[in-house]
Amino acid sequence: MDLPALAAAVPLAGWALHSSVLTHRLSAARRDPLTGLHTRAGWTARAERLVRRSAALVLLVDLDGFKLLNDHYGHPAGDAALTAAAFRLSAWCGQHGIAGRLGGDEFVAVVTDLNRTPGLPSLTSALHAPVPYGDLLLPLAASIGTCAVAELPVPTLTDALAAADASMYAAKGHSSRNRH
Repeated sequence: MDLPALAAAVPLAGWALHSSVLTHRLSAARRDPLTGLHTRAGWTARAERLVRRSAALVLLVDLDGFKLLNDHYGHPAGDAALTAAAFRLSAWCGQHGIAGRLGGDEFVAVVTDLNRTPGLPSLTSALHAPVPYGDLLLPLAASIGTCAVAELPVPTLTDALAAADASMYAAKGHSSRNRH
C-alpha cells in the first residue's frame, strides 16, 4: 500500500471505530439496565411504527403492592420482581410485539397480532405468579390496562396510551388483582 492511501485509510478506520462505539452506546441507552427492556424513548420509537402499520393493542402494566414488597423484602427482592415481570411481559409479547419499562414498576407493551399472542388471561396469570427469590416466593400482582388502537377515533400511540392508562386505573379500582 502506498503512503497516500495509508494516510487516507487511518482516519477512515478511526471514524469507523468511533461510529461503532457510538452505535453501541446509543443502543445501550435505549435499554433499561435492570430488566433489559426498551426504555421509554426506545419503546416509543418502535411502538409508533407498529401502531401506524397495524391494528395494534397497547397495554400499560403497573405492579400492585410493589412498594410494600420492596419495603418488606428489600430492594434486591424488588429488583428480582421487576426483572421477572419484565421477562414475563416480553415473553408474552413474543415476536408479535414489543415491551418496555416506563420507569419504577410501570411497564408498557404493544402487540400487533393477538391471534398469535397468548390471550390477556395468560398475561394476567403470568404477572400474578409468585417470583422465586432464594428460599422465598415473592408475591407478584399487576393491573393491566389495554387499548385497541383500531377503536380510537384517531389511531395514535399517544391516544392509545391515554386510553390504556384509564383502563389500568379502572382495573385498579375494581380489584387489587386485575382479572381479565
